[in-house]
Amino acid sequence: MKAKTIFIIVITALLTLFLVINNDAVEFDFFFGAPVPVSKLLVIGICILIGFILGFLVGRPRKTVSTYDTEIEKGYAATENKSSLSDEDRDYIS
Repeated sequence: MKAKTIFIIVITALLTLFLVINNDAVEFDFFFGAPVPVSKLLVIGICILIGFILGFLVGRPRKTVSTYDTEIEKGYAATENKSSLSDEDRDYIS
């Protein structure tokens, strides 16, 4: 297995163990209203889930189209290839 896979498995196991150990109720204060008793398991789990989603959205690669062939970008390559073909080659391709 790769080191990255082992790292992900270890972190997942540690997070699961951490969540199982911290399952008692805590007072959770919202912006308005009275404090509500909520399980630490639920609060930490939701924070981990939100962090994973945000990390995935920020870390995903952008969709870019690039080419290293400058002739294709200029549009010359298509006309050169057509003009260098023989009539027999053009018939075969068609």
